[in-house]
Amino acid sequence: MQDAFSLAGLVVLAFIVSMPCGYLRESFRKFSFPWLLMAHLPIPLVYHLRHLAGFDWHVIPLTLTSAIGGQMLGGWYKRRVRRGRKASERVP
Repeated sequence: MQDAFSLAGLVVLAFIVSMPCGYLRESFRKFSFPWLLMAHLPIPLVYHLRHLAGFDWHVIPLTLTSAIGGQMLGGWYKRRVRRGRKASERVP
């Protein structure tokens, strides 16, 4: 049971760490050096946290999927802010 909580915490942390990088990544031209840097910056941190938690390579798909989701959500939010729409101004 402890491993399940540790794994859930690791997945959530990978998601949260990746969101600001996805937000910042939207500011750069696609496939430029800063864009690639922001895309890959959370990977060493997630790797380190995975080893601290004692997990092996079998959890990489979960953490990778979570990190990609965080990047996508951060980028989506940046595009939404750039357009100037707020949550209260949604069109049904």
